[in-house]
Amino acid sequence: MTHAVTRVLGIAGSLRRSSYNRALLETAAEISPGDMKIEIADLDGIPLYNADDETARGFPPEVVRFRSAIAEADALLIATPEYNYSIPGVLKNALDWASRGGADSPLNGIPTAILGAGGRFGTVRAQLHLREILLHNRVPLVGAPQVMVDRASAKFDAEGRLTDERHRDQLARLLGSLGDLVDRYRD
Repeated sequence: MTHAVTRVLGIAGSLRRSSYNRALLETAAEISPGDMKIEIADLDGIPLYNADDETARGFPPEVVRFRSAIAEADALLIATPEYNYSIPGVLKNALDWASRGGADSPLNGIPTAILGAGGRFGTVRAQLHLREILLHNRVPLVGAPQVMVDRASAKFDAEGRLTDERHRDQLARLLGSLGDLVDRYRD
């Protein structure tokens, strides 16, 4: 039996050029199984959500591109930092735009895995909050393993490569679980 390639859209919840969460997604793309292709979305330039603007002008071009990228993917891999016990505003804003459209939202029912890199406690609270947010669109989530890279500054090298073997192993297992979740929804 041939296995279809799983197209995964990686979303980094940080705009910072040297973001550990973007580096985490780049590591995921590097170690992903051969039947998985990870493309990383860019949230830079997505305007703040405003229902009046949406009503008057529809979706801005940056939002159309983001929503299209989600619609073309088989799954999402969302890497979130933790800001003030939650997800960053840029990530919430992008998800707000993507969630629009009721039954036509590209977020509806798309298999998703969450991970993150942060400080002393990793991203435990942000990931919990993100799970709640994704309930709105009935997003099926990978339950385990949970990848929360704590003390990220000590676990990435100067080039942004994840060097911590324990977290690299967790990441590989998370990608395997995401592939399994996609397969369940394909059948």
